[in-house]
Amino acid sequence: MTFPTWPTRTRDERGAVLPSPVVLLSIVAVVLAAIAFVATRGDGPAERDISATKAAATPTATDEPGDAGTEPTATPTEDKPAPPPVVRGDHSVVVFNNTAIRGLAGRVAEKVKAAGWKVAAADNWYGTVPATSVYFPKGKKAVAQQLALDLGIARVLPADTDSDMSDTNLTVILTGELD
Repeated sequence: MTFPTWPTRTRDERGAVLPSPVVLLSIVAVVLAAIAFVATRGDGPAERDISATKAAATPTATDEPGDAGTEPTATPTEDKPAPPPVVRGDHSVVVFNNTAIRGLAGRVAEKVKAAGWKVAAADNWYGTVPATSVYFPKGKKAVAQQLALDLGIARVLPADTDSDMSDTNLTVILTGELD
């Protein structure tokens, strides 16, 4: 029995062989993901001193020998009273776990305490919250923003008066692990 022989082609006859489109798209996706990861990584949120930034940005008028043809000008600024700094120990926080991760509220409550806040309670939240959030009662928006900054939480909202949220304490509802 003889087997048929197939004509053999050389590389010049068929051209360059490219991998399948799925492989090419996968490679492109991995490269784009790597670029996005490198471009968006950082040290996380940090407490900022706004008064130091404002003082550095305020122009000053100087007389230097090279400025003979120009007159120094000072820009008028209205000094608004700076809000008082947030004293973390003066504000109570309740932490709720809205996930299936056991002990998450307790771990985050320890992190809140370590940052200097008072923790009033840590428990489970029964309901649906779309993203990890800090909720604040009336008049405590700046305090809530500081707590969110300390924990790395982007979502800060007024407390929902129709729910079981505290009307005196800051409320943290977790939908996943914090970074």
